[in-house]
Amino acid sequence: MADRNPLPVLRQLAARPATQELVLGLGPGLVQGLGRSVDGLRPFPNLSGPGCEVPSTQADIWCWFRGNDQGEVMHAGRQLTATLAPAFRRDRLVDGFTYGEGRDLSGYIDGTENPEGAAASAAAIVTGHGAGLDGSSFVAAQQWRHDLDYFETLPQSERDNIIGRRLSDNEELDDAPLSAHVKRTAQESFEPEAFILRRSMPWAGDGGEGLMFVAFGRTLDAFEVQLRRMTGQDDGIVDGLFRFSRAISGSYFWCPPLVDGRLDLSAIGI
Repeated sequence: MADRNPLPVLRQLAARPATQELVLGLGPGLVQGLGRSVDGLRPFPNLSGPGCEVPSTQADIWCWFRGNDQGEVMHAGRQLTATLAPAFRRDRLVDGFTYGEGRDLSGYIDGTENPEGAAASAAAIVTGHGAGLDGSSFVAAQQWRHDLDYFETLPQSERDNIIGRRLSDNEELDDAPLSAHVKRTAQESFEPEAFILRRSMPWAGDGGEGLMFVAFGRTLDAFEVQLRRMTGQDDGIVDGLFRFSRAISGSYFWCPPLVDGRLDLSAIGI
């Protein structure tokens, strides 16, 4: 956030009709700077474990444009950047895309265990906290960079053990090592259960290629306990993903609810 008053920009965002193409999140620093608080919103943690590190690159605002026409997405992004420019500076731009039927660039299907229907809403949407908060969501956003050249040198069985699923049929491997990603993040293995709604997408460019990880939750707790286990905070076992991928960004945001087709920013006094 630039050293300028963000209130006029935020009021402008709240006044414009919301669309399904744009998801917007507000960071903890921005909310705190307004003299407000959103229960459960906090900075992204900087975690490290044996041979791995997850950085915190917390930002003030997050905008996710979705669409099938890359040109339309680009122009919509330019217009929003111009709207935000009086108070915010764009620090990171990632162009995501779909690969097959929801595959990561490693070839494995991403988000197999995503909850669906009512279970997805229960995992991702805030309820029971009153007007201004109900209908909102929290989101964790991380950019991961893969080393696919190294990954592709590994035998197929070893790759399967890193993920915890067979590439050929996406079946979970019961005998996979404890470091397998599927075992590290099994949502039902936590107490309480740690269900999140993932909406990740691959990315590729001059800076390499990897996954833009996006996970929505009714709180940030479910994502964070998974991340802590991935980095070996619980038992010293690090997720196999770190053998060929590393996180290069990480931020938490609060996505306000919609009321009458517009962002409801009443929880932060707007």
